[in-house]
Amino acid sequence: MEDLIKKLKEEILEVLNLEDMDIEDIETEAPLFNEGLGLDSIDALELIVLMEKEYGIKIDDPKKGKDIFYSVKTMADFITKNQ
Repeated sequence: MEDLIKKLKEEILEVLNLEDMDIEDIETEAPLFNEGLGLDSIDALELIVLMEKEYGIKIDDPKKGKDIFYSVKTMADFITKNQ
């Protein structure tokens, strides 16, 4: 799980072009949106594409997205359960 979390952090930095950050700057259980990294709806779309492209996971229910993309940990848990 730790390897997946590290990989996700690296992918988030790359996909969202967060050039001024390092993986150490992303807390595993901190919120990605609002008070956490401060991501927005465009970033959410990028994360959805990342899940589909890198992990072959399609999110059919948009309402689940809020829970799935809450933090890097929740993303890793979802990937682990759905691969």
